[in-house]
Amino acid sequence: MPEGHLLHRTASELSADLAGSAVAASSPQGRFDAAPVDGCTVTGAEAYGKHLLVHLQDGPAVHVHLGMRGLFLRYPDPATPPRGGVRLRLAGPVAWDLIAPTTCELLDAAGTARLVGTLGPDPLRADASAQEAVARLRTARGPVGAAIVDQAVWAGVGNAWRAELLFLARLDPVTPASSLSQEQAAQLWDLTARSMALGRDAGQVVSDPTAPDERWVYKRETCRSCGAPVRTAQVAGRTSYSCPVEQTG
Repeated sequence: MPEGHLLHRTASELSADLAGSAVAASSPQGRFDAAPVDGCTVTGAEAYGKHLLVHLQDGPAVHVHLGMRGLFLRYPDPATPPRGGVRLRLAGPVAWDLIAPTTCELLDAAGTARLVGTLGPDPLRADASAQEAVARLRTARGPVGAAIVDQAVWAGVGNAWRAELLFLARLDPVTPASSLSQEQAAQLWDLTARSMALGRDAGQVVSDPTAPDERWVYKRETCRSCGAPVRTAQVAGRTSYSCPVEQTG
């Protein structure tokens, strides 16, 4: 599933392409009523965690959650024919096609507020409160590895970031979130914000700026730092990856 850094990158690119433009909206697949969007002017796009919102002037917002299979495709030539499986096409100076999302719907202001109200602080948003993020993490039930992928605790972190961030913080994924000190939680939040910003700019998970294509433990057989066999476990329904030597906190 695309994690928050990619949604923020996509929102920035889509906004740069279409903000201020009236768009021709269509649903080649026929599974979305594009009529309320067709001809509307895009005012911008933004991400909240793994959710993307395309805002329209004097209209509802298009809310997208990509889920496990969804993706956006961008065509510099808006006349490029869309694939048959496109849920929504927004065509202006360029065309953006949405394929196989979990969610593609229209939200009014109240619906947008309800959506945002279900989410925790997003480390890539300027309006995120570090104090709230620390408090939510330290009051979360269960292990820290479950808490940081709970979108109601922190919005945007997924399985790949979980593995790499907890390695960098030297925290065992099964450590109870409530046992973290204020300092530990604050350091993890700062690390998350800085690392995911690098990932947003690079378009991929970046846990080591000196080797951006490498991972410390995620989907590795051995820890890239010390060579110990990577430990796997099921945490919050997903496979967690950690180093049994270096992640003991």
